[in-house]
Amino acid sequence: MLILDVLAPASLAAWLYLAAAHGGFWRTGPCLPDGPDPPAWPHVTAVIPARDEAGVLPETLPTVLAQDYPGRFDVVVVDDASTDGTAEAAAGLGADRVVRARDRPAGWAGKVWAMSEGVRAAGEPDFYLFTDADIAYAPGALARLVRDAHDRDLVSRMATLNTVTAWERRIVPAFVYFFAQLYPFRRVCRGRRTAAAAGGCMLVRRATLLRAGGLAAIHGALIDDVALGRLLKRAGARCRLDLDRGVVSRRPYPHLRDLWAMIARSAYHQLRYSPALLAATVLGLLLVYAVPPVAALAGLVAVEPVPAAAGLLAWALMTATYVPMLRFYRLSPLRAPALPLTALMYAAMTVDSARLHWKGKGGAWKGRVR
Repeated sequence: MLILDVLAPASLAAWLYLAAAHGGFWRTGPCLPDGPDPPAWPHVTAVIPARDEAGVLPETLPTVLAQDYPGRFDVVVVDDASTDGTAEAAAGLGADRVVRARDRPAGWAGKVWAMSEGVRAAGEPDFYLFTDADIAYAPGALARLVRDAHDRDLVSRMATLNTVTAWERRIVPAFVYFFAQLYPFRRVCRGRRTAAAAGGCMLVRRATLLRAGGLAAIHGALIDDVALGRLLKRAGARCRLDLDRGVVSRRPYPHLRDLWAMIARSAYHQLRYSPALLAATVLGLLLVYAVPPVAALAGLVAVEPVPAAAGLLAWALMTATYVPMLRFYRLSPLRAPALPLTALMYAAMTVDSARLHWKGKGGAWKGRVR
């Protein structure tokens, strides 16, 4: 119990900071008010990298093409070395332009290269809408993005992910919660230091991207969205990141292995392939998420007031901050106290990400590494 006498108050201190002073990361509402109609609606070109996406495009591409946008709007689909007829599917659905990505140069991440090929084909619009092939848009979503870009250079929406299966309901809300904890959306919106975006939906001002060095400046980025946010903020850009039910991912993750692969693909990359950062991250997850319930239960059984009280209060703060995300996903708040178990799974996925990297399989996506 002596160890818990120390660790439980430390965990409680961490949760007091996270709940009260960490950018309101747990809030799910818009970080800023909606923007006004622009005096003249800018020209927007959607760039959609697609690798073996013939199956999902019929669910998503029509929602992009159907946007009732008052200005000029074009859609470019980039076939990224697909083998399933993606280009033909996109053309058949009515994309304005379908291009086949040229051979990827050494050092370029696959998705970033496909994005750059779309930029090359797009001409000179005022904004690029970088969006994934699995993302569907509600009517009017593009116009809302452009309104919010009236004083912004990057407007990004965290797409609502599937929560159909039991594993999706357990993993997905926690995934978004942890992302917001790493990159509090309100700090992205209001500060200069925190930079991030959600790669499924990023509206980017072309002039700002060019001034920052273009996509070539992040050519090797496996986590392209965070890299793009950092690039633009370093160039003085103003950014916005929100959750949005009007931007929806249609990609299913029916099994634990699918979700595990999604997270393990890039977790170690986010830690800059550093064993020290990996160890610190795992220990941090254990301190923040595992210690509160362990201290609370052990303290109650042993009638030790310090770990019991500190553990219960930290666990309560953790639970309270997770409830808004569960409500956003229309899931029961009764799931919130089990967040420590999901956090332990994320720690295991992070360690597995490092293992895959050490085996030369890190960053694998649809048969391609990076």
